[in-house]
Amino acid sequence: MVKTLNLMYDTVQLIEKSFQSELLEREVQIDFYFPLNVPADYPWELLLINDGQDLVKMDFAGILDRMYAQHEIYPVLAVGIYAGKDRKLEYGTAKEPDYLNRGSKAEAYTKFIFEELIPNIRAVSGIQNFRNKFFSGFSLGGLMAMDIVWNYPQEFKSVGVFSGSFWWRSVGLDEGYNEDTDRIMHRQVREGTFAPWLRFFFETGAFDETADRNNNGIIDSIDDTRALIDELKAKGYTSDDIFYLELHDGHHDIETWGRAFPAFLRWAIGLNVERKT
Repeated sequence: MVKTLNLMYDTVQLIEKSFQSELLEREVQIDFYFPLNVPADYPWELLLINDGQDLVKMDFAGILDRMYAQHEIYPVLAVGIYAGKDRKLEYGTAKEPDYLNRGSKAEAYTKFIFEELIPNIRAVSGIQNFRNKFFSGFSLGGLMAMDIVWNYPQEFKSVGVFSGSFWWRSVGLDEGYNEDTDRIMHRQVREGTFAPWLRFFFETGAFDETADRNNNGIIDSIDDTRALIDELKAKGYTSDDIFYLELHDGHHDIETWGRAFPAFLRWAIGLNVERKT
């Protein structure tokens, strides 16, 4: 641990730390958002967040502070994982890079989560067991979160994806691309196994992008997310398992994701949500 920063809020303590990852061959900064005054026997839950550097810009600690103060959510240990310079290689789908070989380090990143990060979280926090684990992320980080949760359902309860990069494809648009077969995450869901306990939160914005590759009047970000939801429903998930938030004024930016994050927290760990393993 090479750096520690403590910022005290009324109900949240932010602790910033770094450690060397052998799997990623880089130093990884992680921010711990600890709720304060939690009973010693509290059944802790863990929220992992890709692109943790964006949480600072959206004042995530302040978001948590306000929600705790208003008794909207259960206490959760939230951990922001900072992206490195190889973000487009580390994030993606672990089983298959995209057509430009982006995501070629996604398998290493997945191993990093389970073999290095979570043990480090246990060591720093002193919490050995978590009742439930959640994963979330933005854009490519959201795709990576979805990929990990889908392929390791035994480890997680739900995933939160903001402006997810579900266009991730195995074939270029000018190379005979077929959206019914070449979107990698959609294919994984189609060919995957139904895990009845999993829940899915998706956010998109009307101004996420301008691209509309099939010229149907709907931007690709929304099209791809809706199509993934259709795949999940075909697999057996229902509207009770899936929350879709489409912001008419939303952009592909941190400000939008900061506005949308409370909705995910209420849905995942709100006081009205039944807590069970």
